[in-house]
Amino acid sequence: MIPVPRRFEEFDLVGSSPHVQEVAPGGVLRRGLDRMSSHAEVLPLATVSTSMAGVSDLLRDDILTGEFPPGERLIELQLADRYGVGRAAVRAAIVELNTEGLVIHETNRGATVRHVSLDVAIEIAEAREVLEGLLARRAAERASDDERRELDRIVADMRGAVAENRQGDYSDLNRRLHRRIREISRHATASELVANLRNRGAHQEFRLATMPGRSRDSLVQHAAIVEAIVAGDGDAAEAAMHAHLASVQDVLRSWVEHRPE
Repeated sequence: MIPVPRRFEEFDLVGSSPHVQEVAPGGVLRRGLDRMSSHAEVLPLATVSTSMAGVSDLLRDDILTGEFPPGERLIELQLADRYGVGRAAVRAAIVELNTEGLVIHETNRGATVRHVSLDVAIEIAEAREVLEGLLARRAAERASDDERRELDRIVADMRGAVAENRQGDYSDLNRRLHRRIREISRHATASELVANLRNRGAHQEFRLATMPGRSRDSLVQHAAIVEAIVAGDGDAAEAAMHAHLASVQDVLRSWVEHRPE
């Protein structure tokens, strides 16, 4: 392990002032906002190694789990402090998530978490139904034995999360299952399109996944998708995915009908 010096300076890559960081007793990192600051925040040493790519992953996860709700402004300095990195890494992450559709970045106005209306969320689910049906079919045709077993394990974990009412865990497993089906399909174009669509509708998806009672219905649908993929039945896998996403659209439309005028 490379020893961490007792004191070092971290310079932003884009001309901002240096942050002074010190290793405090107990193996933690103490960061002052600048050389003149009398305030310091204690951070775990693990944050020192956060890479630019890592910041994108952390920020993406915070948005997808609702930590940063739609419409919230993303302040570079606050994010740099939160993730223990320089502002250049935060800027790079915001640019990446803007490309993915999670963030809106406007020149001279900064970045905000994208807000998607229910009407647009329904359109996203309609497009996903077509594309993810194709991905499920290809996954059934192309999955290896190990990949089929992995999908079975994810569904087993989903059953455990539902049984123990761990809605946050279920939401995470839901995203993981859909991501692995995309990857297993080995259809790069459809997979990229779906990833972008899911990011754009992330807030409504999180709200849907954590809605009381929804996870039990969703579990049955996901189990049917995986059962067909594991069996190598492309027709059944595509049909099961279509049924799942049609169900998503039904819930979204019910929210539209009952929203305040």
